[in-house]
Amino acid sequence: MIDTTASLFTMKSQKINLSRLAILIGISLIVLWIAFDYFKKSGMLPQSNEIFNGQLINQTENTVSRRDSIVNYGMELLGTPYVSAGTDKNGFDCSGFIYHVFKHFKIEVPRSSPQYKNFGKEVPIENVKKGDIIVFLSPTSNVIGHLGIVTNPKGMESEFIHSTSGREMKVVISSLKVEGYKLRFVKAISVIN
Repeated sequence: MIDTTASLFTMKSQKINLSRLAILIGISLIVLWIAFDYFKKSGMLPQSNEIFNGQLINQTENTVSRRDSIVNYGMELLGTPYVSAGTDKNGFDCSGFIYHVFKHFKIEVPRSSPQYKNFGKEVPIENVKKGDIIVFLSPTSNVIGHLGIVTNPKGMESEFIHSTSGREMKVVISSLKVEGYKLRFVKAISVIN
């Protein structure tokens, strides 16, 4: 009879221990969930992914892939007509194109070309990266008058996307190798952290 009582006591003891263990695991999971939620909301953990233009983009992406995203979005606008003072997909002027593309990524840039004279962080043309902005003089006067976004960085042979009022009258890709752009080149700037 003593053995049976001892057995029952051991079984009850194990049930109590298992119950306590289950409670501790439950409390631990709740604490972990609360901590996870706190860190996620505070921005200390990566956020969920989002779909952008049919591609999965990680919201914690580094500046290199952000630069690619900016260029890719600009490329989607190739062929959009040049429209004086235009800032939307119906048509752009050069600064309206830059303004629209960067606004899409919640990056504030000036609306007009002359405002780029002292804007952004100047980058040596040899160190230019995708997504940097190239600043040019106006073709008719000695003031800032044209802008483009670097698509293929190669120093003074870099390619850039821009809305031109020239012969094409639309968003196109050009190169700094072209004499007209090379002569008007002022500087390259970065506005991407």
